[in-house]
Amino acid sequence: MRPLTVTTFLTLDGVAQAPGGPQEDPSGGFPYGGWLVPFADEAFGQQMDAWFGGAEDFLLGRTTYEIFAAHWPHVDATGDPVAQALQTKTKHVASRTLSSLEWSSARLLGGEVPAAVRELKAADGGELQVHGSIGLAQTLLAEDLVDELRTIVSPVVLGRGKRLFEGGAAPRTWELVSSVQTSTGAVMTAHRRAGEVQTGSYALEDADSTV
Repeated sequence: MRPLTVTTFLTLDGVAQAPGGPQEDPSGGFPYGGWLVPFADEAFGQQMDAWFGGAEDFLLGRTTYEIFAAHWPHVDATGDPVAQALQTKTKHVASRTLSSLEWSSARLLGGEVPAAVRELKAADGGELQVHGSIGLAQTLLAEDLVDELRTIVSPVVLGRGKRLFEGGAAPRTWELVSSVQTSTGAVMTAHRRAGEVQTGSYALEDADSTV
């Protein structure tokens, strides 16, 4: 069984829409595309290099695939772990509308997404990585298929936009495995799925109601 990781960029209020530029996803009249860019620094780049370097292959939603396909094939991959990974490793694309893919080593994910992803995870091998792909990530979280959730939370509140956790994620506890603060105040974390939700109470047992 191989691990599935999801990497996403978030604001303090949980928005994940269009972090990299105004044209990434302006749907719903979203006016803040590119909100991540002012908070990127050297530590951010190093962390992304490290995460991408651990990928065996990728699982992408249609929109993220199209954004990546328009950019990364044209980047000089020399000394660039992100470009090297995206240019050479298999990209599995979940889409109900695309019938073919032009990017080398990209292939359409067949059948229903949860079943197809379970089949991919069941094979031996390294990390199956999801980047961006909000709708796909929501489906995977709802189906309890995510083994590690990697987030970079920027110190900004937008008040509107697509949020990662508005799709009904399966209730789970998560174990913090790494946390780094950048020079711009962003927090980069990795959480590994730990188990069922545990609850408790701060109420005093056998409290005297007359006191």
